[in-house]
Amino acid sequence: MEEPGLAYQWVLQLHSYLAYVALAVLFLAVANAIIGLVSNKMFLPQKDFRLSLFALILCHLQLLVGLLLFFVSPNGLNAIQQLGMGGMDSASRLLAVEHPFINIIALVLITIGWSRHKKFMEGNKKFKSIAIFYGLGLVLILSRIPWTQWL
Repeated sequence: MEEPGLAYQWVLQLHSYLAYVALAVLFLAVANAIIGLVSNKMFLPQKDFRLSLFALILCHLQLLVGLLLFFVSPNGLNAIQQLGMGGMDSASRLLAVEHPFINIIALVLITIGWSRHKKFMEGNKKFKSIAIFYGLGLVLILSRIPWTQWL
C-alpha cells in the first residue's frame, strides 16, 4: 500500500479536531434538553433553538468530512476492497464499516429529533424530542469512536 498523501492527512486532522467540537456541542445540546425538560422551562429561540441547530449543523459537517475521509483513507473503502469483509480484523472493521455505518444511523436519529421538535409548540415536547433523539445519537457516536487512535 502506498503512503497516504497530504490531502488525506489534512482531512484526517480536520475530522479528528472537528469531532471534539461536534461532540462537545452535541453533549451540551443533550444536557440542555434534559435540563429544560426536567425543569419545565420554555424553549427559547435565542438559546435552546440555536444550540440544537448548531449541534445538528456540526454533526452533519462532521459526517460530510467523515464520508470524504472514507473514500480517501486507506482504512475506509480501500480497506474493504483490498481485504474483503472476511479478511478484516476488529480494528479494521471498526474503521471501515462500524464507525461510518453507526454514525450515519446516529445522524439520522439526530435529524429526526430536529425535525420532530419543530412540529411541537410546547417547550417540554421540544426538549423531549431533542433529549431522546440527540441523546441516542450521542450514545451511538460514542460507542463507535476508535478510542485507541483518537486519544
